[in-house]
Amino acid sequence: MPEGKIIKALSGFYYVLDDERVIQCRGRGVFRKNKITPLVGDTVVYQAENDREGYIMEIHQRKNELIRPPIANVDQAILIFSVKEPDFSSILLDRFLVIIEANDINPIICLTKMDLLSNDEKNDLLGYVRDYEQMGYDIILSSSKTQVGIQELLPFLKGKISVLAGQSGVGKSSLLNAINPDLSLKTSHISTHLGRGKHTTRHVELIDIEHGLVADTPGFSALEFDDLEVEDLSSCFPEMSQRSHECKFRGCIHLNEPKCAIKKAVEDLVIPQYRYEHYLQFLQEIKDRKPRY
Repeated sequence: MPEGKIIKALSGFYYVLDDERVIQCRGRGVFRKNKITPLVGDTVVYQAENDREGYIMEIHQRKNELIRPPIANVDQAILIFSVKEPDFSSILLDRFLVIIEANDINPIICLTKMDLLSNDEKNDLLGYVRDYEQMGYDIILSSSKTQVGIQELLPFLKGKISVLAGQSGVGKSSLLNAINPDLSLKTSHISTHLGRGKHTTRHVELIDIEHGLVADTPGFSALEFDDLEVEDLSSCFPEMSQRSHECKFRGCIHLNEPKCAIKKAVEDLVIPQYRYEHYLQFLQEIKDRKPRY
């Protein structure tokens, strides 16, 4: 039986891409019985009734799965953050990065509206850029006027399933429209009262851009650490993950333990102080989380 990838889910139908054609499929009743929901991004085996319709027979194992947006097998998240209007927030960026790292997804940071910064603000911002690049993250800088950065972004899309995420109202749909004007995705003005935009995307759909598939969704609307345990948090900070084996105690959570390599790296300014402070804040959030039964 043929295989394909679900690129859209709408009203109980799943649109399966197989080479150049798209087959509109329904899920087998057994999925509903076993409480399995096919997701956009799933690789599936389907049975064609004719050239345009069929049934999903089997879902291949997923490498990851997100609840909001409901999508599977994501390779990378393009994190779009503005540096002005709304202002850049390193703690919000770190929150996104931790959730993305925990889901085994590769983040690419795209900072927009660089042209709105004063020289002093730009120097401060470039300090953050250097920090994140040293941690191993790819960073793309773009302007609000010229959409500089699109050419740098395109090579990252090829052959990958990407999801856009980041602050609301920073231009996720605008960026996709600039890459591919045929999309005409709905965009929303930023509310000056709230300083954030309204979500304009309603269902999950993978769009073919530069031989890659990109989801236009308000990605990662859930930013709580629901599935992360205390001992796993530092593995979501690459600069900590690569040094934690140097700590004296196995299972060190880099809080009050003696001879902690992470605290030493913070003292030596090898790990930025703000990253460690964010780590401590997230650690407390996880500790304060109400138990689920």
